[in-house]
Amino acid sequence: METQRITEFPHKNMDKRPRKRQRLTWDVPPPPPLVAPPKLVPGMFCGYGFYNGNGSPPWRPDDKDGHYVFAIGENLTPRYRILSKMGEGTFGQVLECFDNEKKEGVAIKIVRSIHKYREAAMIEIDVLQRLARHDFGSTRCVQIRNWFDYRNHICIVFEKLGPSLYDFLRKNSYRSFPIDLVRELGRQLLESVAFMHDLHLIHTDLKPENILLVSSEYIKVPDYRFLSRSTKDGSYFKNLPKSSAIKLIDFGSTTFEHQDHNYVVSTRHYRAPEVILGLGWNYPCDIWSVGCILVELCSGEALFQTHENLEHLAMMERVLGPLPQHMVIRADRRAERYFRRGVRLDWPEGATSRESMRAVTKLPRLPNIIMQHVDHSAGDLIDLLQGLLRYDPAERLKAREALRHPFFSRDLRRFGYPM
Repeated sequence: METQRITEFPHKNMDKRPRKRQRLTWDVPPPPPLVAPPKLVPGMFCGYGFYNGNGSPPWRPDDKDGHYVFAIGENLTPRYRILSKMGEGTFGQVLECFDNEKKEGVAIKIVRSIHKYREAAMIEIDVLQRLARHDFGSTRCVQIRNWFDYRNHICIVFEKLGPSLYDFLRKNSYRSFPIDLVRELGRQLLESVAFMHDLHLIHTDLKPENILLVSSEYIKVPDYRFLSRSTKDGSYFKNLPKSSAIKLIDFGSTTFEHQDHNYVVSTRHYRAPEVILGLGWNYPCDIWSVGCILVELCSGEALFQTHENLEHLAMMERVLGPLPQHMVIRADRRAERYFRRGVRLDWPEGATSRESMRAVTKLPRLPNIIMQHVDHSAGDLIDLLQGLLRYDPAERLKAREALRHPFFSRDLRRFGYPM
């Protein structure tokens, strides 16, 4: 689970809409100096030291991958002072900064100085501004505060939020959330997805890493599965967030309904079958991801822990039953090789290893997965998931239909989680 999950980005089919906004170039690169610029003290870069200065730091080259090289305590423009590094991804890195003008903490996404990531960042800014215009309560998606171009890095300033659901699970030893908390998280997630779909936007990369808790506060509660064991490390307790409020982040891969939908989207574990089969995709690919996420929140583990297509399809059939023939027949040329005579999945004959075969064989059916981890509401949740994880995207529940499901609407006993 700790292995970094890589998202395939649609470089070739990028949105080519003209950019009308003016590029901000107040901090352009200086002319090449005759003498090498002064360097900071060794060991200070990338969050390992401190730099004291009121203006911009000395100019220095990016690292070999195009990441911005920084030091804790220095300024990112005179307005923002760097406090810590919050995270890193294929796009670049996120820094916690203090906004000297607004006197508040913010998170700044500093995109790598590589053309395709800069282009993706500009698309993300367009999407974020569109979302902000319509998200009147600021409750569904992370809010953009500002953006600027600094030393060839697109920098997007966001409100500061808490940890992602994935980070919370990881730091909690991948212990599942209580079903009543899953209900609250699922409701908000579907409301956010419905909000985006109403605006003709498809997120395409929904996963626990891209869902952030608004607050970092948590409480410790007994983990009854461990109470009967003798333990010295306190593992019979688990952490739960004080508030269930969440927001979506990372709109760098978001696309409009009318754009090209033939390239590969979604991080592997949450990728819908129509994407793997090359059938094209639309809003339902987000719904499939939501289904996978809800199972993960209930169990603590990703539903489909796989790294290649044939094994992924075999896992789907193991958990959900056989793929529909009408989808198999329409699979594109790249996906044809996963089937014998174009009809039956080439499994286990086509398995790459015995380990791969065991990974598929050990998976239970969907109802059994849920019943292993959920006490009350299991029946309603199973029924909801079977609607979210329907193979045929045309038959999959829509976000607003899912919100009306009995799993959310029944008057069940709930443990209060403030929104």
